[in-house]
Amino acid sequence: MGIKLVRLAFILGFILSVNFCPAQTPDVFRLEYMLMPRNTAEAKLSRIKLVANLPIKVGKNDNIIVGAEYNRIAFDLNRRTPYDDVISETFHVADLNMAYILQYNQDWRFVGVVTPRLSSTLTNDIGDGDVSLNVTIGALRDRPNIEKPTRLVLGVAYNSTVAVRIPLPLVYFEKRFHPNWAYVVGAPKSGMKYFFNEKHMLQTEFIVDGYYVNLQNTVISSDSGIASSISTSVALFTLGYQYAVAKNIFFYGYAGHTLFQAGVLRDDDRNNIFTLNDQPSFYFRTGFRIGI
Repeated sequence: MGIKLVRLAFILGFILSVNFCPAQTPDVFRLEYMLMPRNTAEAKLSRIKLVANLPIKVGKNDNIIVGAEYNRIAFDLNRRTPYDDVISETFHVADLNMAYILQYNQDWRFVGVVTPRLSSTLTNDIGDGDVSLNVTIGALRDRPNIEKPTRLVLGVAYNSTVAVRIPLPLVYFEKRFHPNWAYVVGAPKSGMKYFFNEKHMLQTEFIVDGYYVNLQNTVISSDSGIASSISTSVALFTLGYQYAVAKNIFFYGYAGHTLFQAGVLRDDDRNNIFTLNDQPSFYFRTGFRIGI
């Protein structure tokens, strides 16, 4: 269960972001499609994700990682609302990820990640509200050679788009407690893994996720106020399968259902002024990735 240095570092920077586009993978390349079909609120959400990352060795043991992620999110709401001109909209979220990994000793590594983010409808020229900054710092401990291998991630993450702009704790712990079984405990992701062999794996996931996008063409309602952004928060459970075509090259597919969902329009003060979608949805995700 050994994990390479670069991949470990990306776990800290990327595994716990909450943006439906978790800018946030330890892969050299990833292409992914996600679909939440139309539910009883007449809402449908889909996403195309494209990720590329480049590790650069610095000195004997340290690394710099430069990467980018683009997400095209399509939101479609058929029912009539006070916001008919934004119920069918395409959102764009693009991240530039820059990470530095410092190897402290054999087990521990420290990492800092800075992520400038563009999140917008891009109907006009890019403005101040379209750009934000995320920062993550923390430490990783990997013990792959003990009887029951473990990895631990501890840190704090700051996201300038959340309503309460304070650093939030970051925790991830994984343990291979059996040759075929491993569990993951953390926020926003926990789950179980079952390894049939080196090529086939089943995984359950409990995920808390979401996204935030600036609306360049501000939407106005005399009843609810003025909306300048849209955000979604979701908690969901999934069951998935991963197939290793070759070393570090995978196809995967997941299916699940939301346990909680809230899609809202917000004003300039980040107050929720109108609910677009608060009904449960099915969830499907499939893709191809090349790991580091």
